[in-house]
Amino acid sequence: MVGGACSLQLQPRLLSSFVGNRFIHSTQPLNQLFGYNSGKNQVSMQLSRTFSGLADLLFNRRNLDAEPNRRRKRLRPGKVSPHRPVPDHIPRPPYVNSQKPIGIVSGPEVHDEKGIECMRVSGRLAAQVLEYAGTLVKPGITTDEIDKAVHQMIIDNGAYPSPLGYGGFPKSVCTSVNECICHGIPDSRALEDGDTINIDVTVYLNGYHGDTSATFFCGDVDDEARNLVKVTKDCLHKAISVCAPGMEYKKIGKTIQDHADRYNYGVVRQFVGHGIGRVFHADPVVLHYSNYPELYRSSILFLV
Repeated sequence: MVGGACSLQLQPRLLSSFVGNRFIHSTQPLNQLFGYNSGKNQVSMQLSRTFSGLADLLFNRRNLDAEPNRRRKRLRPGKVSPHRPVPDHIPRPPYVNSQKPIGIVSGPEVHDEKGIECMRVSGRLAAQVLEYAGTLVKPGITTDEIDKAVHQMIIDNGAYPSPLGYGGFPKSVCTSVNECICHGIPDSRALEDGDTINIDVTVYLNGYHGDTSATFFCGDVDDEARNLVKVTKDCLHKAISVCAPGMEYKKIGKTIQDHADRYNYGVVRQFVGHGIGRVFHADPVVLHYSNYPELYRSSILFLV
């Protein structure tokens, strides 16, 4: 009976965060951080002077031309198309059209048997959408076209694309290309041979979010990028393998950092893992590097 309440039938037409110490240290609510200019079809991220350096690192520096000795040009943002509509009969998460600031819900969610089954169903749909999105990756396709396909598959299956309208985010999926670290906004830029792209899919189905992402290769990707993706994936699987009842969260971060250090890679400390379920972002906050409790008091955290 539990499975029947959350059962999923895929439609045959397709085969298949943010800032803060606990959330955000800014005078601006999150829904004001993303600005959409309909005249120019562009989205910008606006932060106070406190965060200007971080915003420059994550967003603005990608606008620079290629540096000497770089093999490819830095990313330049393209045009962002208008929001895609969602049918009225599909339930929305509470944050859609809400004026309230968004943050991590305090305290981990504890789900009953029905809730766990619903999470499996939403997670399964997210995984199937992600798999389909990966088949679209090829030179010449735009990230906006990927967003369109993802959006359509999600709504065809009666779900809502969780990123759409979250804190003003204008699209249904996150597409982070090359040096864009996380939460990239799909736009008119076409993928090029040799690009890497992380696609981050989250769906809201039967009152529960399912969240997943993966990095895909576009055409002929060099060995340096392939090795980075391999080591990162290995970090993920090693971290999963240590998860068990009673295990301290900091062991996850240590496992990740130890493996990354072995290959002389760094870990981006401004992004964290998070709980998920009835809400998009919930406790626990999981750091991806060796950490101690006092670091929680001062870290700037981004959700992934």
